[in-house]
Amino acid sequence: MHEVINNHRSATDEELKLRMSLFLLTFLFLYGGMHYYAYRKVGSAVSLPLPAVCALVLFMLIMVLAPLFVRLLEREGFDTIAVPLAFVGYLWMGFLFLFIIFMLAIDLGRVLIQAGGQFFQRDFSGIFSDRQAFFVAVAFSLGVSLYGYREAQAIRMEKVVVSTTKLPSTIKSFRIVQISDVHLGLIVQEQRLQKIIREIEKAQPDLLVSTGDLLDGQTDGLTDLAVALGKVQPPFGKIAVTGNHEFYSGIDGFLQFTKRGNFSVLRGEMQDVAGLVSVVGVDDPADTQHGNGKIREEDILRKAPHGRFVLLLKHRPVVAKESVGLFDLQLSGHVHKGQIFPFELMTYLFYPVKTGLSRITASSNLYVSRGTGTWGPPIRFLAPPEVTVIDLVNSSVTK
Repeated sequence: MHEVINNHRSATDEELKLRMSLFLLTFLFLYGGMHYYAYRKVGSAVSLPLPAVCALVLFMLIMVLAPLFVRLLEREGFDTIAVPLAFVGYLWMGFLFLFIIFMLAIDLGRVLIQAGGQFFQRDFSGIFSDRQAFFVAVAFSLGVSLYGYREAQAIRMEKVVVSTTKLPSTIKSFRIVQISDVHLGLIVQEQRLQKIIREIEKAQPDLLVSTGDLLDGQTDGLTDLAVALGKVQPPFGKIAVTGNHEFYSGIDGFLQFTKRGNFSVLRGEMQDVAGLVSVVGVDDPADTQHGNGKIREEDILRKAPHGRFVLLLKHRPVVAKESVGLFDLQLSGHVHKGQIFPFELMTYLFYPVKTGLSRITASSNLYVSRGTGTWGPPIRFLAPPEVTVIDLVNSSVTK
């Protein structure tokens, strides 16, 4: 697990602006390139008349710019246009990603077949034509997209048991329910939230925590969602921390939302939960207000009472080396398990940690959620959404 242990450092305003600019340029370059690749594959498979070619190019241009249009429309309050455009644009994004993956796999297979033909001195060039390859890729991509759309709606309850001797002798167990990366906004709205709430209530948590990216995009018009969350009332309350999207969409709106939803938000702070658990929450590195190491998580963790179970809430699944041994369990999210396989392989390059429970040391554990909602495409493939139930079990209590 040493790969995920790094020094914690928050971004400055200039760094955040530079990152966003680079992200935008990189996104347009890559997403535009994906569309060009798909356009070439269409051209190699079917012969289109000029009007159809123009329509296809126009559609692809709109789709490339759709995520930007969605944010601009949302910012100006044109939700009636932004919502359907977001739904179509992000569904297309998921389909296109899958199409390119299948197409590349087919192309690789064709290259291997042709290489085998040369080796055995046989002509295999006509086995799989460009037209056949295109339509096979389209069919598989469409099928996986439909399956992934349904998978994204089917929230699973993941149960984890953590044994500890740090609970009071009178307490046999303490139940924490984690939600993460819900991304409430244009696509994840009330219907999805009600499913999440039902899973939370079914679990009967003692404490509910949100490990970042509760919101996505503009925070205006989400009052009803905040009220719905506010009706969930675990006996020991609700605690949230920020994710990167809270800062992208506006931290003030997020704080107002969580206040309506009756969450305590920990921003480089520790909260005592009835003398049972000490909860430490830190801001995502996208935060600029507390940049340059003004608030160090290890300093907060050291203030926890001796012998108390320490729960660290941190959006990104990175373990600061200075914090190892100072917490019992870190809950994180952010990576979505890639959301659409095989994107998981790409996220692993940046966050080389598995989803689920991992042991960092004998005294520190990390749990990484697959996420409860979706970001971008409303599709999940081999990465179903989850509501996580963590039971802290007192191992010192005789059964």
